[in-house]
Amino acid sequence: MRLLLLSNSRNPGGTFLGHAAEVLRDFLGGTVARAVFVPFAVLRMPHDEITAAVREHFAGFGVALGSVHDAADPVGAIAGAEAIVVSGGNTFALLAALYDRGLLDAMRRRVRAGAPYIGWSAGANLACPTIRTTNDMPIVQPPSFAALGLVPFQINPHFTDALIPNHGGETRSERLEEFLVANPEATVVGLREGTMLRVEGDTVMLVGDKPARVFRSGREPEENEPGPLIV
Repeated sequence: MRLLLLSNSRNPGGTFLGHAAEVLRDFLGGTVARAVFVPFAVLRMPHDEITAAVREHFAGFGVALGSVHDAADPVGAIAGAEAIVVSGGNTFALLAALYDRGLLDAMRRRVRAGAPYIGWSAGANLACPTIRTTNDMPIVQPPSFAALGLVPFQINPHFTDALIPNHGGETRSERLEEFLVANPEATVVGLREGTMLRVEGDTVMLVGDKPARVFRSGREPEENEPGPLIV
């Protein structure tokens, strides 16, 4: 499988996917002519509008983008996709829409058959065994939290060490440690802004200028520097 899983789509002060442009260009390698976009995580913008914005961006890589939301045969569009691109937004809404349209299995089969998968934020969460380490509010209830399972670990996008002044709630690390108490068999990779995971077969590389924080049950979290991901 070939996956590119990004923490975020835009760095502060940056442009849409600007921080990932060279990685995306190399990942696509000039071999992908068309891709299918999955916009269902986006709720505050019409699907046509977000598709047009992403289509314009991917045209710069020489990739024509069609969206599954307006495909006459959505399952067929996924089954024949040269590549699949999944936006960020609300992960619960994304997963619910995929279950509702019967697209989850088709996506899994297509990516496992070799179609490159690109996802940011919610799209990165979707590649995990479940979406239970998303930061999003559960505004809808999907039939299951089970996701694509393309990687064997969980991802927490937008991971931050920040402490909010006058905020008495748990830190992000504390929330993920709670997850591991309930799910001790899991591993969670906290992806900081501007970083991404590139999966090529059995190799997983952390790309960017910041380490990832890796959480495992019963162990202190560890910082994984850019390079091979150790999980």
